[in-house]
Amino acid sequence: MATRALILIEGTRYNGPLYINAARRLGLHPISLSADPARYDYHAPEEIETISVDTDNLDALIRECARLQATYEIAGITTAEEEVYATVGKLCRHFDLPGPNPESVERCCDKFVQRQLLAEAGVAIPAYRAAANPTEIERFAAKIGLPVILKPAVGSGSSGVRLCRNVDELAEHTTYLLDGEYIWRSSPRILVEQFAQGPTYSAEIMGSEIIGIAAINWGPPPHFVARECIYPALLTDDEYRRIIDASRSCLRALGLGWGPTNIEFKWTELGPLVIEVNPRLAGGTIPRLVQLAYGVDLITEHIKLVIGDEWDLHRRHSHVAAARKLVADRDGILDRIDGDSLAAAISGVAEVKLYVEPKTPIIRTGDYRDCLGHVVAASPSRAQTETTLHRAVELISWSIAPFSALLR
Repeated sequence: MATRALILIEGTRYNGPLYINAARRLGLHPISLSADPARYDYHAPEEIETISVDTDNLDALIRECARLQATYEIAGITTAEEEVYATVGKLCRHFDLPGPNPESVERCCDKFVQRQLLAEAGVAIPAYRAAANPTEIERFAAKIGLPVILKPAVGSGSSGVRLCRNVDELAEHTTYLLDGEYIWRSSPRILVEQFAQGPTYSAEIMGSEIIGIAAINWGPPPHFVARECIYPALLTDDEYRRIIDASRSCLRALGLGWGPTNIEFKWTELGPLVIEVNPRLAGGTIPRLVQLAYGVDLITEHIKLVIGDEWDLHRRHSHVAAARKLVADRDGILDRIDGDSLAAAISGVAEVKLYVEPKTPIIRTGDYRDCLGHVVAASPSRAQTETTLHRAVELISWSIAPFSALLR
């Protein structure tokens, strides 16, 4: 009998290994297809079978999966990365496997199209315009009113996203996006978007079932680097109900409802405003927080859906889980980073993970890549979780030497 394999297209530095481990617990043989396997530190030969293939080329992926069928029974195909999620849907359709609707995913990943569909369905969203050149950006920003957010119409991880509070910041970020520094995966199109003020919430959904809602705190402007996430968010019954209702409206408007969806909201004076719908599992620590808070392993349950098994989203307990990102405060060379072992030894700390090692060059980009690591804590009590997290983070320190020091 052929070994059942789970094909993983590309990955992420944090959730990629979680998919691999979950697949093995389900008795599957994980195989990674990647354009550059070396970018993932968990792709060592002893860790996982990896195959180099152009993951932007659907025909190449079909050929590789067809070749693998001679050796394995392909139980499912999936990914932890948004950029290839529509391609995964097309692969699943080709091989008659469960998967997301690729057309729905493509519409959702284009933030301009996404906003058009949400607006047509009456979902509350920020005012926005799509621009292709500096003149349009300037004109639309004046029409919406500063401050505005400039962001690529396609992308993830807050890459290229910036709050522009005045005309100088608007011009500076326009130049960054359009004059060669920002790397585009598609034709340059920029969203000029109203800056909605208020607390941020993240809703996690599997199928049409809302799993829970987290509160997210950002670092200082003008960038959007998530500093802390706590699960579940403190909401009134009315706030919770209105976010749930808005989430379901998003699913209907965008043709989603298969597998995981992540929706980001701002709570404003008028209620929940949809900032972004991601047709995939949330990145970073959120799946881990859901598991610690409710006992629901979203990654395992996602894989079950992918291979055609029945999933189980039943909550096993109700705890409070929180994560704090360790964010670089300057550019330079990382001299040292330590205290992680002491932090991990504190009762209630569920995880301490460092993404970088000493001597690594640090060049901040104003997105998820600025994070040096994270700490996760959980307990039955919100106050206890917050206290534990604070104690653990205080034990971790680092120093970054300026690049100029290397020239002396």
